[in-house]
Amino acid sequence: MVGMTTTTAPPTADVVSFERVTKSFGDVRAVDGLTLTLRPGETVALLGPNGAGKSSTLDLLLGLSRPDSGTVRVLGAEPREAITAGRVGAMLQSGGLMGEVTVHELVTLACDLHPRPYRVNDVLAHADITKIADRKVDKLSGGQEQRVRFALATAGAHDLIVLDEPTTGMDVTARQAFWATMREQADQGRAVLFATHYLEEADAIADRVLVLHRGRLLADGTAAEIKARAGARKVAFDLERIDAALTERLRTLPCLTTLDITGHTVRIQSTDADATVHALYGLGFYPRNLEVAGLGLEQAFVAITEAEESRTA
Repeated sequence: MVGMTTTTAPPTADVVSFERVTKSFGDVRAVDGLTLTLRPGETVALLGPNGAGKSSTLDLLLGLSRPDSGTVRVLGAEPREAITAGRVGAMLQSGGLMGEVTVHELVTLACDLHPRPYRVNDVLAHADITKIADRKVDKLSGGQEQRVRFALATAGAHDLIVLDEPTTGMDVTARQAFWATMREQADQGRAVLFATHYLEEADAIADRVLVLHRGRLLADGTAAEIKARAGARKVAFDLERIDAALTERLRTLPCLTTLDITGHTVRIQSTDADATVHALYGLGFYPRNLEVAGLGLEQAFVAITEAEESRTA
């Protein structure tokens, strides 16, 4: 962070390493042979539908649980060892806040306990909570609580910052300021791993995107690579008249994966947009306001996970 320094250089080796990691809860395999690495200076988004294994993966990384098999290394050590050394900062969705103290007192405690602390006033300022520093923690709004958790996660110099749904409850301005600070952390050589349901954040912020599905790593790449892997493109256009007969004809278009009709607007996903549009004219349609574009990350994510569901059904 600006105005915050550390005497320890960021690591040059892998920050996180999972090697064929499994974790089960009863008959449920939450993490299934997971292998991945995180490197210094990366901002990495962890995505997956409910039940994909995101929380279990974060628990293993943070030493909150142990793998049934395989190895998890954080900064070359056991996760709990790296945590104890103060090399990992974590911002979880809930918990971790004492209610009968002020924000200033809680942040001060976090700084006092950290082996490489930042100045309290700097931490408050970067989390945008200076104005509520004298307020009791149990009197905060949901968004304010998230900013306090952010302050606790960045009370000292870390080599890895782990964030679980970090901007939930924050307004747009707070979210923008939050990610600007996280980018500063990555630019200083620290790895940032975040799980989120805001896929537009992953698209805009992440250097890499990891997609989990049933405990397995389904995709690993940049947002652009993930979108390209989905294969499909969006086609949208207007028709003057749409009835049941026309709808059935639209369903015969080649390479069609989805069809949505709202009023006079038709939205299609196609694995070959050129072939679909060519056939559209060949069937005698005269589309207006025709648009062809790549899928957004959210649509690509849905397409990839649905394809995997169909393959394993």
